[in-house]
Amino acid sequence: MKDKKEFDVIIIGGSYSGLSAAMTLGRSLRNVLIIDAEKPCNRNTPHSQNFMTQDGEKPHVIAEKARAQVLKYDTVKLVKGFVTEAKTTNLGFSVNTESGTAYEAKKLIIATGIKDILPNIKGFKDTWSKSVIHCPYCHGYEFRHKKTAILSNGDKAYHMTQLVHNLTKALSVITQGDANFSEVQIKKLQAHEISIIEKDITEIVHDNGTVKQVIYNDGSTEHFDAIYVQLPFEQHTNIPQNLGCEMTETGYIQVDEMQQTTVSGIYACGDNATRFRSVANAVCSGNVAGSALNMALSHDDFN
Repeated sequence: MKDKKEFDVIIIGGSYSGLSAAMTLGRSLRNVLIIDAEKPCNRNTPHSQNFMTQDGEKPHVIAEKARAQVLKYDTVKLVKGFVTEAKTTNLGFSVNTESGTAYEAKKLIIATGIKDILPNIKGFKDTWSKSVIHCPYCHGYEFRHKKTAILSNGDKAYHMTQLVHNLTKALSVITQGDANFSEVQIKKLQAHEISIIEKDITEIVHDNGTVKQVIYNDGSTEHFDAIYVQLPFEQHTNIPQNLGCEMTETGYIQVDEMQQTTVSGIYACGDNATRFRSVANAVCSGNVAGSALNMALSHDDFN
């Protein structure tokens, strides 16, 4: 190990939720270390929408502005790095980075986001988060009234279809194989003139990330302007599990209303702890985590 430093709080992850928590803690005069690997999940997204005062701004611009504001608080430090290990200590927690540096803190915030698992479809990676999108609240307005596909099946597809149908009536559901809808769901889709396409997409043809058409496994093609898809995901790190944090059935870190995990002294915020993926929600959850954690530290200091 190179050196060892002690802090009140270590925040693993320096994107929106981690920076939000750090600002709250910095304003409370807490000595905070942010360790950031600089790989936010929305790094390929051209614009961030539905976030007050920043609607339409580039995500990296928002992050850079937030980082500059947070680091004005002299008790907050940020280092670039990837945390490889964390364990409990007499002080609280110790983390090691891939560079060999170790840090200790009384409390820990995990703000590491999640990693989407992309399907093996040609062109998918190049269009993901640009015109192949996951959230009607984040992206739907920009594709209003456009010809749109829902790449999903069953209850998830039906749920998304109801939301997107409010934004465009030129809507199809591509099930990637046999459809898995109830009779009631099929009748509703038919009543709204939403076609069910029981084919597999083998390629997404695009122009610099903008969808032009899809190619099906039978060789036929169809034009779309946007495609919604809800991807499977995995956590960026197994540190929460290794520390004993419980996970939800859907793979998120389990937290209470104050963003505390099932392990005392460990908080989680941002996309790793909720299915509501947006910059606004990440900032909110980080603010809550920072406030709750400061309250816990204040109680410890006072008693």
